[in-house]
Amino acid sequence: MRRLRSRTTGPRAPIALAIPALLAIAFLLLPLIGILARTSWGDLGTHLTSPETTQALKLSLLVSFWALGLSLVLGVPLAWLLARTEFPGKTFVRSLVLLPMVLPPTVGGVALLLAFGRRGLLGPWLEDTFGITLPFHTSGAVLAATFVAMPFLVISLEGALGGLRPRYEETASSLGASPVRVFFTVTLPMVAPGLAAGAALTWARALGEFGATITFAGNLPGTTQTLPLQVYLLLQDNPEAATSVSLLLLAIAMLVLIGLRGRWTGTPSAATAGPRAQADDPAAVPAPDARPPAPERAGPGAETGTSAGTVQDSWPLHAEVTGFNQLTLDADAGTTIAVVGPNGAGKTTLLRALLGLTPRAHAALRLGEMDVSTLPTHRRGVAWVPQDGALFPHLSALANTAYGLRAQGVARAEARRRAQEWLDRLGVGHLAARRPSQVSGGQAQRIALARALATRPRLLLLDEPLAALDQTTRAHVRHTLRTHLDGFGGVCLIVTHDPVEAVSLADRVLVLEDGRVLQDAPPGEVTRHPHSPWVARMLGRNAWPGTATAEGLRLDGGGLLVIADPLPAGTAALAVIAPEAVSVHRAEPGGSPRNIWAGTVREITTSGSRLRVLITSSQAPDLVAEITPQAAAELGLADGVPVWTSVKATETTVVAL
Repeated sequence: MRRLRSRTTGPRAPIALAIPALLAIAFLLLPLIGILARTSWGDLGTHLTSPETTQALKLSLLVSFWALGLSLVLGVPLAWLLARTEFPGKTFVRSLVLLPMVLPPTVGGVALLLAFGRRGLLGPWLEDTFGITLPFHTSGAVLAATFVAMPFLVISLEGALGGLRPRYEETASSLGASPVRVFFTVTLPMVAPGLAAGAALTWARALGEFGATITFAGNLPGTTQTLPLQVYLLLQDNPEAATSVSLLLLAIAMLVLIGLRGRWTGTPSAATAGPRAQADDPAAVPAPDARPPAPERAGPGAETGTSAGTVQDSWPLHAEVTGFNQLTLDADAGTTIAVVGPNGAGKTTLLRALLGLTPRAHAALRLGEMDVSTLPTHRRGVAWVPQDGALFPHLSALANTAYGLRAQGVARAEARRRAQEWLDRLGVGHLAARRPSQVSGGQAQRIALARALATRPRLLLLDEPLAALDQTTRAHVRHTLRTHLDGFGGVCLIVTHDPVEAVSLADRVLVLEDGRVLQDAPPGEVTRHPHSPWVARMLGRNAWPGTATAEGLRLDGGGLLVIADPLPAGTAALAVIAPEAVSVHRAEPGGSPRNIWAGTVREITTSGSRLRVLITSSQAPDLVAEITPQAAAELGLADGVPVWTSVKATETTVVAL
């Protein structure tokens, strides 16, 4: 028995909408059918190969391609300006770009005549100074076609640029690429679909231009008589030939539209969205032919031949960041600082201020003896690895890694050799030939890290560099990064939400909240005495803010906590309680604990070989206890089970805020 094919069904169109829609389709289709029905197919070859048609076709191609070239030269910078910059009168300029699309072509021709004609605004000056006469000349036809066709390129490319995340260009700048280099090596390749769509529409529109051309440039055979103008003349003497030439123009227009397949806005392709969102594979094994580490080029201003493990230059850091809040940061060369804090604390703003990429904050930045505060991003020697890596989707892993070296002027072969070495060190050397869309998210993050390290910057900024890696790979890359940072002559700032990264990689932990520095201390000190509830919770502790009283700590969330070392009354403080210091009971406990609350189990999760139990209570804030699975079984713990919790006063650490 033959199976029936399933058909995808969607919501049916209401009759009141379907009938007008069908009439609209018929209205657009009937004129095209008319051309096909009235074409003299037997004489089609004769009509299209006549000397007049051949001459007009050659002239049309000449004019349309020149118009396309002129549109690219003028329209691409204009599209970039509209998409990426703010300036007074921007709305007016955009309206000016759209005007030729809604202006009657003959009116456009009159406007061109009054501007560039012999009696126009610029016409006499052009003729007297350069001997250029535009009206009734082929150059006039090119100008008319450019005037009506260039808006298609500008609008399409502006849409593509608007859809391209600036992070790619910002990352390229942080690798040392100048704005012009970024534009030609990153921006244009990534908006190529939009540029191609706009160019095709521009060419097709220029090929079919009639009104502005005949008004401004006239209808001179061999000089300005393009195919549309010839159709106009043939309608009077030879309608059959006019229909044949019209069919040719119709076929060209349809081929352009079919080739574009609806990509009118020129939105960047899916590849520009970055690597696929998938889990990283296990720690990759370097390719069999991977070479051992060799001497590396230091960052800007360093001598060639410095090894990766040798400090050729020393770049201590001094930064005063203003705007979102006042923040002063000093660090000796070779220092690694972990920047932590809740969302919105100002971590990314701090990094972007150091890069010179945000108007929200300004950084007076000194690296070594060099004040780079007024330098553009590409000249600061500050490399950045954003959260998603921002690998350039049109380049291979090897070309991505070599990008910063090439921007610094390193020869192509040498840059690729050093790039391969860095890929090998991070365990992704075997992926050198792959594009970002062909690797996992974790692999892409390692490639991005190799790209930044290869430039040997003065200041290295890492925004959650290991977040996309699995645990095994994260340990491997963390060790590689730690080895590199041990010999790094600059300062490294790592934004992280992982306490293991903060402790294992950083010499200091900088805690931010609302743009303010709450704590700046070694990892051990922050671990023992966190000044932020968010940091305490990140470290897996219970954190209860409150105010000291004679009885103990009056908690902001309600309740009283008895503490061993009382603080002066009125002191704002943070109580930190380790989960393993919380005892869980099924009946009210007796004995020494001075803090006892009744509560209910709300959630049980696994943490390594132990269980973390979330307990809510009306007498105190939510509390997390850590117990063994055996203890949980003996207590019969499950969601909703009533329990008692106790914490000894001596097990509570209180930090004055």
